Amino acid sequence: MQTSNTWYKFHLHWYKITFIVFFLSIGKLHAQNLSYDNLWDYDEQWIHYGFLIGVHNSDYRIEYNDYFVTPAMDSVHSIIPGNYFGFKLGFVVDFYLLQYLSVRLLPTIGFYEYGLNYRFLDGQPNQKELKDATMMELPLLFKYKSTRRGNLNLYLIGGPNFQIEAAGNGDKVKITEKLELKNFNLSLELGMGCDIFYQLFKFSPEIRYSFGFRNLLSDDINDFNIGLNRLTTHNITAYVSFEGGPSYLKRRKNKL
Repeated sequence: MQTSNTWYKFHLHWYKITFIVFFLSIGKLHAQNLSYDNLWDYDEQWIHYGFLIGVHNSDYRIEYNDYFVTPAMDSVHSIIPGNYFGFKLGFVVDFYLLQYLSVRLLPTIGFYEYGLNYRFLDGQPNQKELKDATMMELPLLFKYKSTRRGNLNLYLIGGPNFQIEAAGNGDKVKITEKLELKNFNLSLELGMGCDIFYQLFKFSPEIRYSFGFRNLLSDDINDFNIGLNRLTTHNITAYVSFEGGPSYLKRRKNKL
């Protein structure tokens, strides 16, 4: 029982733990690299490429409708969203705009798991509705960077993310035995991170928060969505990205 309680507390505070570890790592790496000046003109290139890896925690945000409080649903105590982990893989295409501003196109594939727990009052066992989703994502994000200090600079990042379910069957698929959702989503992403410059590449740890704009509930009513008015997605993701490499060094030698 004590072990279960300890894990539950860790699950509740994992955001804070990730945040603290993230910035402790930044400080350590900054101290190690402050006296060098790697890839000194890298961010002045009009375009450069890379790849990213992310680990995320996702959940639904729901809004009940008026029907939920009617006698017709008096057997349902509540509908509780669950938190689930997943991961992402993607590419980075960064376009130079201004000295401290760039725009990033990040084609990504994300593996998600979402869930709702239906709790009843009339003796029925709780029912869990789970959904696994593989999403093709296209974030278009603006990156605003601080002045570079040695081999490190901080940045803020944000913009829209367009998502479509890779195995989706369209917004109007007739499903009566499970929660029916639309397969296209639009979300806003906001985050912060830092660029750490090495001799051969740029390494960027980043934390990004995403909240969905689109109501994913289908217009078709069934037993799973009859008490809901709105359902959106929320997630927080820890990323690491790698940009640059030998191709950049080759271009630099040609200039010289």
